[in-house]
Amino acid sequence: MSTNEMNTVAREYREIQAMIKELEEQADSLKQTLIKEMDARCVDTVQAGEFKVSYKLVESSRLDSKALKADHAELYATYTRKTASTRFMVS
Repeated sequence: MSTNEMNTVAREYREIQAMIKELEEQADSLKQTLIKEMDARCVDTVQAGEFKVSYKLVESSRLDSKALKADHAELYATYTRKTASTRFMVS
């Protein structure tokens, strides 16, 4: 692939990324509209025609790794594993 072709593909990639961002913003706005309506109705689930929309609190437990490392550094080191990933960027 030539440099010119790479430039064209990178430009198209950036344009599509911009469209995705715009669509995500639109989706978030629609989500907020639904949440406001559900709050106004004081419900956490509503049947909206063919769709069931729910907005509920979900609780989970997570390990506080900073506190574990501070309080039990040796134990933290024993159970910590390094991971690697690749990052793709077009700037």
